[in-house]
Amino acid sequence: MEDVVTESPPPSRFFQEDLDNFAAPPPPLPPPPLLLDPKLGPDHIRPPSSSSPSPPLLAILHRFPHKILIGTLILPETPLAGISLEPSPRDRSCYIYAVDHRPAATVLVAVQFPVAAERARAVAKSLLGAIQAERVLIFDSIGSQNYRGRLAVDETLAFKLETVEERSGGQPLVRGVDYLPSGSVMDGLGAAVIAECQMRRAKGTLVATWPANGRSTVVPIIRSLLQGLSIDVGASDADDGFDAGCSFSSRYVSDLYT
Repeated sequence: MEDVVTESPPPSRFFQEDLDNFAAPPPPLPPPPLLLDPKLGPDHIRPPSSSSPSPPLLAILHRFPHKILIGTLILPETPLAGISLEPSPRDRSCYIYAVDHRPAATVLVAVQFPVAAERARAVAKSLLGAIQAERVLIFDSIGSQNYRGRLAVDETLAFKLETVEERSGGQPLVRGVDYLPSGSVMDGLGAAVIAECQMRRAKGTLVATWPANGRSTVVPIIRSLLQGLSIDVGASDADDGFDAGCSFSSRYVSDLYT
């Protein structure tokens, strides 16, 4: 007769992922707090335009001659990315600058950390809720998996998406760049910010570039676009040489894809 007390229990008929369904879900992360300098008045936190840079723009951010640190956006989920087990608020902060000679003219948000897809909308709501910009310009990169067509590593491309209010508002904020080809999509934080602009009926433009880390080719494009907005981006270095073979081509006109 078998000893039912000491006998090994039979294997579970559930897979481990099935057992996880019975566990309590982890507590939701709080909304990312955005802290602005309390000395700034309403004119400083409601700027006419706001910009969220891509990696190539982060590469030239230190060259902006006229920028003032006015706040930070803290990402509570940054420790999950493996940066540090117990980081300080400074280690997980995205810095917010006022650029140009007039602090209220342009606000630039430097997002130097990856933002998970499920947190992108929360970050976008915090940004546009605190910085009530009249116009928003987002710089992001497009992934090859989201582009309808082939993307070669040695080519440089730039496209744009606009909200309905930006497109129907007369003079576009970004000129000389064609629209993202129909069938291509954008995801991540850039798409979340422009989608939030659309829901708030704000004027927003997303500039998508390829390749993501094309310092010597993408940086001159971004530099030229910012200079077209009368933003002083500082002197260029030898690595910023413009690639004569780059193009801004797009074969189709698209609506907003998110």
